[in-house]
Amino acid sequence: MPKRGKKYQESTKLVDRTVQYETEEALKVVVETAKAKFDETIEAHIRLGVDSRHADQQVRGAIVLPHGTGKTRKVLVFAKGEKLKEAENAGADYVGAEDMVEKIQKENWFDFDVVVATPDMMGLVGRLGRVLGPKGLMPNPKSGTVTFEVEKAIKEIKAGKVEYRLDKTNIIHVPIGKASFGHEKLNENFRVLMDAIVKAKPAAAKGQYLRSITVTSTMGPGVKINPLKIMG
Repeated sequence: MPKRGKKYQESTKLVDRTVQYETEEALKVVVETAKAKFDETIEAHIRLGVDSRHADQQVRGAIVLPHGTGKTRKVLVFAKGEKLKEAENAGADYVGAEDMVEKIQKENWFDFDVVVATPDMMGLVGRLGRVLGPKGLMPNPKSGTVTFEVEKAIKEIKAGKVEYRLDKTNIIHVPIGKASFGHEKLNENFRVLMDAIVKAKPAAAKGQYLRSITVTSTMGPGVKINPLKIMG
């Protein structure tokens, strides 16, 4: 195992690994453990009692966090005609069609965080599935990134919209803000996220839905939250 730095070791002393904290207390602790010289991102990691291999047990969606993520996200929009102009006026960082596909394919260009596409452009965007898919950048109707409401999509993303989705180990990883937000704003963001995930519970899910919840800063240790209190 690699040796942990002095700041990490100091931070671990603030966390009781045997305890599942109440949400607000956990977020106070995680902010306290964010000791890096930069403004650390706070993430939530939620393990669900579902099997992501089954289509009827998928959990995926998107929500706008009330206080945003603290990060400015670059948006690439695939559109044409009036929708292309709408994207430019709404503040998209990059807009285009075949030219953008070519740029990504030939230049291995990925200077963007989110991809939005109008439905009529998905045939074109589909050519990029092999490169966008593994990076989690493929537009999807469930996350609101395949839409003719281009202006709305861009403004929500810029305002702090985040996507949540299961990985292969049935865990959802979502940023809920920055350490500088303080525990109260992080708590509000976290509540909105958890409400959405609880509402998205598949009918096919059996047993305990929220198996474990951990919040952590970029460089700090994980802090466990009691999942039973969230469902309650």
